[in-house]
Amino acid sequence: MSLLSGKWKISILNHLTKGPVRFNELQRLLPDATQRMITMQLRMLESDGLIIRKVYPVAPPKVEYYLSDLGEELAPMLQMLCKFGSTYIEKFPDEVSCDNDDSRRDTVNVR
Repeated sequence: MSLLSGKWKISILNHLTKGPVRFNELQRLLPDATQRMITMQLRMLESDGLIIRKVYPVAPPKVEYYLSDLGEELAPMLQMLCKFGSTYIEKFPDEVSCDNDDSRRDTVNVR
């Protein structure tokens, strides 16, 4: 379970289930996460074999992150967590706030 411990790892993985994501897009999708924290979490996920960092030989540099085969195996569990979060929001609307200003953003904040 330590593979998923970290404040932003599950959110990052969840966004990657929708396809490859560039670093700047992750920053936009996770506005409360610092650049340093996103970088650290991505490096840990990569070293744990859950994501792949692909560097394209172009100028300006282009880097995308996507799920590895191992990361893809987590996708159904991430979907279940998301479904649980949606149910929690419906049952306790005063306890959570959802920021849905972006179709790829599905962060839930529990108070």
